Amino acid sequence: MNIITRRSIMLGSAAALAAGGAQAQIRTQAAAATAPRLPIESGATLRMLRPVKFVQPDEDVWRASAARFTAQTGVQVRIDFVGWEDINQQTAVTANTGAGPDLIVGFGDAPHIYADKLVELSDVAEYLGRKYGGWMNVAQKYGKRHGTNNWIGLPFGGTAGPMVWRKSAVQAAGFQTPPSNLAGFLDLCKKLKAAGKPAGFALGNAVGDGNGTANWLLWSHGGNLVDEEGKVAINSPATIRSLEYLKELYPSFIPGTIAWGDISNNRAYAANECWLTSNGVSLYFALKNDPATAAIAADTEHSELPHGSADSWPSAPLTLNAMVFKHSRYPNAAKAFLQFMLEADQYEPWLNANLGYWAHPLNSYRASAVWTSDPKVAIFRDSMNNKFWNGYKGPISEASGQANAEYVTVQMYAAVASGQSTPQEAAREAERRARRIFRR
Repeated sequence: MNIITRRSIMLGSAAALAAGGAQAQIRTQAAAATAPRLPIESGATLRMLRPVKFVQPDEDVWRASAARFTAQTGVQVRIDFVGWEDINQQTAVTANTGAGPDLIVGFGDAPHIYADKLVELSDVAEYLGRKYGGWMNVAQKYGKRHGTNNWIGLPFGGTAGPMVWRKSAVQAAGFQTPPSNLAGFLDLCKKLKAAGKPAGFALGNAVGDGNGTANWLLWSHGGNLVDEEGKVAINSPATIRSLEYLKELYPSFIPGTIAWGDISNNRAYAANECWLTSNGVSLYFALKNDPATAAIAADTEHSELPHGSADSWPSAPLTLNAMVFKHSRYPNAAKAFLQFMLEADQYEPWLNANLGYWAHPLNSYRASAVWTSDPKVAIFRDSMNNKFWNGYKGPISEASGQANAEYVTVQMYAAVASGQSTPQEAAREAERRARRIFRR
């Protein structure tokens, strides 16, 4: 999702950290809370997996915090950073074999896929919620088992993908800012294409960007994969409208977006090949802190994609979500480690170091330094308060996770964009695939 050099990120991280001063404010805002009693098992050691860092300070600060936990508790913690696509596969192997890592920081719906294999985390989650101003909307959705108040995951943050656009190109096309309605946005994209400064949105099998494009198209037209009860609802008039819209929108894109992965739009935008896309905060910071692309950053703005018929920004943040497995011999040590990592002394430096890319799940961290380090990143601060999630409107479950992993909606839109299917054919095929997964 991000093409970033170590040098550019270290510069950006230093700028964010220089803002400083918010940690004390976070502490004074924290409500009185008693930490759960977690007697650490004798001889405990831990192994954890988490997705590979997207910037070096993400890993550096994470490891430094883990080392402090070891110094305070004596618990050795081995941390393995694995590829974004690999984390899902390794989580499945761990859950199904009952062996391997004690805890995994996976993506949003992973704990719901393997709920019966996990240790409940309600004591830690409730303590952190009381202390740090409560959990945000998406954090609660991904953290709690559906229909209960039982926490099976501890969300660490989420990355949203707002519109990233070049001010000079948009204004040259006759707009001060991108229109907030779907018809106006289509008009803008057509004019950008005519001016040789096209937009581009991923329609390939990309964990973040591909799913983000498909979700926005579907939800902004009032569509949804399943209904509130989890019954397949993808083949609907709203979905057909969204596919017809894409059929008209896609010709305005830079060629090749059907094959785009999570890094493709970053490359195109930085190379002056694409002038409007969607992405996390990392693209802007990479541009800003590289002298070769600083002028592009100065010309870059962020805004929400058109809401269409949705009553709020139709975006589900890609969320880091931690889980502890029942096969662990040291569940208390694992829970104590996650609690430690979400406390202000560890969490705020990590949030600032990763430049707000994994935006906070707890309300008190809205006061963190990164959010005032640059006004162009303020849009990311409430990413975890969005009202949409993968599998919307239904329960988060093993089926919703599988549908997301198999790119059911992404491939529906790609089929229409490529001309392989009509909107009606693509919706029927998505319905067929979804029924196989949801069995409803």
